Amino acid sequence: MYRYDEFDRAFVQERVAEFRDQVGRRLSGELTEDQFKPLRLMNGVYLQLHAYMLRIAIPYGTLSSRQLRQLAAIARDHDRGYGHFTTRQNLQFNWIALKDVPDILEKLAAVEMHAIQTSGNCIRNVTADHFAGAATDEIADPRPYAEILRQWSSLHPEFTFLPRKFKIAVTGSPHDRAAIQTHDIGLQVTRDTAGALGFVVYVGGGQGRTPMVARKIRDFLPERDLLAYCTAILRVYNLEGRRDNKYKARIKILVHESGEAAFRKAVEAEFAALRDEALDLPATERDRIATYFAPPPFAALPERSVVFERAIAADPDFARFASRNAHPHKVPSYAIVTVSLKPVGGPPGDATATQMEAVADIAAHYAFDEIRVSHEQNLVLPHVRRDDLPAVFAALRQAGLATPNAGLVTDIISCPGLDYCALATARSIPVAERISERFADLDRQHEIGDIKIKISGCINACGHHHVGHIGILGLERKGEEFYQITLGGSGDETCTIGEIVGPGFSSRRIVDAVETVIDTYLSLRTSPRENFLAAYRRLGEAPFREALYAAAE
Repeated sequence: MYRYDEFDRAFVQERVAEFRDQVGRRLSGELTEDQFKPLRLMNGVYLQLHAYMLRIAIPYGTLSSRQLRQLAAIARDHDRGYGHFTTRQNLQFNWIALKDVPDILEKLAAVEMHAIQTSGNCIRNVTADHFAGAATDEIADPRPYAEILRQWSSLHPEFTFLPRKFKIAVTGSPHDRAAIQTHDIGLQVTRDTAGALGFVVYVGGGQGRTPMVARKIRDFLPERDLLAYCTAILRVYNLEGRRDNKYKARIKILVHESGEAAFRKAVEAEFAALRDEALDLPATERDRIATYFAPPPFAALPERSVVFERAIAADPDFARFASRNAHPHKVPSYAIVTVSLKPVGGPPGDATATQMEAVADIAAHYAFDEIRVSHEQNLVLPHVRRDDLPAVFAALRQAGLATPNAGLVTDIISCPGLDYCALATARSIPVAERISERFADLDRQHEIGDIKIKISGCINACGHHHVGHIGILGLERKGEEFYQITLGGSGDETCTIGEIVGPGFSSRRIVDAVETVIDTYLSLRTSPRENFLAAYRRLGEAPFREALYAAAE
């Protein structure tokens, strides 16, 4: 795990002191809200419906127990006792007082955390596969590259005021768990025919009011050219991206309007010029950063765990948890554990201070002191001995965190919606809670199988509804909330944008509509092995549209 060097420490402390002065001037009235707004956004502070919100960066979703305990302490001392984990591998506190923010930032700095570049038209938190360093299909750990990109992009003078916000994601596996094709730049680690490491490069993905799947502009980018090529992409965007209309200012619009071939040509020309400037990634620096992400000291254990097998046989609850929330690890005697933040009837992504402390304790004792935040709003323990899985399950159950629903119908992604967000047009959290209550029966969840439901409370799509197998978009119509359904979206390596299917549904009827979609799937699938997305792609929208319109009558 990366540790601050002297420059990092001084840089963050200086920013805290600077913002403390700015907050003091705002509270005294010396600064107006309009004058203060760009200053607070540079430090991750938003003004929401009811209070200020602070968004904290968790680079590539990796946390230590010490950091998670500090987040718990901040939640208890400065918020309402909980935090909200987001689809960008960040944490948000939604009920903070402005006067407390400098103290919060100082507490974050004490554990090597900050909120810099979690807002504004800059390069945001770099995200990565939450199974990084543990996945069985991994070509190389993507986190060293994500850390290099983080350091390169932090207060980069050329890219501090871009036409719009900019998001980068990195995956180290062919199976994409980082949704790279929904990002402004998506990088997939690969090898060429000689075995050298490099990247497949995608550009121009995004959601919001104009959802687009990123275009592949490079089949292979040599590892040493990572920074030069990303700089080339951003230079083209910074120079040619639209600044006259914020709704058309993202790089996806530039790629679309320029055309894929013309955009690639512009990037390649800029890249060729940058190569002459010797902007490369030296092997010595790459290796230095990689040492921070060296594998933990895995014990030499038998692949078969008798303890695990006996627990499976003796405890049906543990067996169910293990079947959904424990995933294969590249070291067969270990497992990756998803800690679900989706209890039945609870807000997706929320964790109380007590729960954060419990996860920190479990990680310290059983998982080499490491926690990940997934873009699916769950936590992950990446390295757990299979022998220890029963004990981890017992500890999670005691903390109310043992819901065995990873990847099932109640493992819902949801933005905060109109309960918090000033941009939202409808509530999303109550819809997620009611869907999870409707499908609370675990036998029914397992019968339905793998399915991803994603909910956004406005067209900005922070809940990623466009790439949900079932996506739900909340809108306002004549003063009332209503909801659109999209079907067939996916954020993995087969990335697709969902299609709008059926009429809009009221808040009262949207859960029934979701049930109609799922019942239609169950009646038409070829076997229990055919999951929802596969069935939808085989069948098309027609039977689902027909069922939804019939249900709306």
